[in-house]
Amino acid sequence: MDTKITLSFDAAVIEKAKKFAEKNNMSLSRLTEYLLRQITSNQYKTLEEFPISDWVNQVAEGEAEYLTKPRGRKAIKSEYYQSRS
Repeated sequence: MDTKITLSFDAAVIEKAKKFAEKNNMSLSRLTEYLLRQITSNQYKTLEEFPISDWVNQVAEGEAEYLTKPRGRKAIKSEYYQSRS
């Protein structure tokens, strides 16, 4: 069963990823699902072990940077309402 989620990415990366997915006859959703399935397959202990460098080089400029920001439920809700204004 498919479940919808909301993700935020750099717009340029999204455009390049869409083109990559289209060239490979798949949707961006399926491409993302494929990558997440590979990462969570328990074959890799860290992102550095995951062989995504070729894909990252095709869809991004410069070195890949993994950003996380700890946010609580209140911050997420506030951010959502601010984006809707």
